Amino acid sequence: MSAEADPMLLETGRRLFAGDWTFHWASGSLASLPPMNGVEIAFAGRSNVGKSSLINALTGRNALARTSHTPGRTQELIFFTGPPGAGLTLVDMPGYGYAAAAKAKVAAWTSLIHDFLRGRANLARVYVLIDARHGFKDVDRAVLETLDKAAVSYQIVLTKADQVKPAELAARRADAATALSRHPAAFPEVLATSSHSGAGMAELRAAIARLLAERA
Repeated sequence: MSAEADPMLLETGRRLFAGDWTFHWASGSLASLPPMNGVEIAFAGRSNVGKSSLINALTGRNALARTSHTPGRTQELIFFTGPPGAGLTLVDMPGYGYAAAAKAKVAAWTSLIHDFLRGRANLARVYVLIDARHGFKDVDRAVLETLDKAAVSYQIVLTKADQVKPAELAARRADAATALSRHPAAFPEVLATSSHSGAGMAELRAAIARLLAERA
C-alpha cells in the first residue's frame, strides 16, 4: 500500500507536522553547516518553484519559510526543526537555474547545493519540486543526475497542481514516473501538491512519515 492510501501513515504524518516547527540555522557555506543530528530531508527545485510555500503549507505555518516572487531570494541552506522527539530537520535549499542575482553569486550557491547533496551523511531524501505547469527542464535533469551520482534518494513533487487541469496533471505525473524509471536513486511515486489549496499535503506528510519509519 502506498503512503497516500495508508490511514496509519496519514495520521502519523498529520501528527508529525501538527507540532511546533521553528527556524534552526542558516548556512551559506559548507564550513558553517550545523552539526548533523537526526534525519534531514531537503527541498530542491528551480527558482520560484514554490519551495518555501510548500514548507509553510506542510508545517501549517504561514511564515516559517520566507516566500518571495523574486527568483533566487533564498541564497542559503535554511534548516527548520520540529518538536522535540521528532528527529527530523527540513532544509530549504536555494533555487537553481535562473535567479535575479549576480552570476557569481548564483554560481556560489549552486556549488553549495551540489556539495551539500554529495556530503551530508544524514540526508535521507531530497524532494525535487517541479512546477506542474511546465514539467521537467534541462536544469532539473542535471540535478537528478547529481543526485544519482551522489546516491541520494529523491522523490519528485509536482507543485502548483491547482493551476493545471486534471487531465494535464495526470499526464505530467505519468511523464515524470516514466522519466524516473531511468534514474537509480529516484523513488518511483510522484506526488502532486498545491500550497494554495492544500491538495497533496496529507500525502506528502505521509510519505515523510514512512521515510522516518524506514530509517528508525
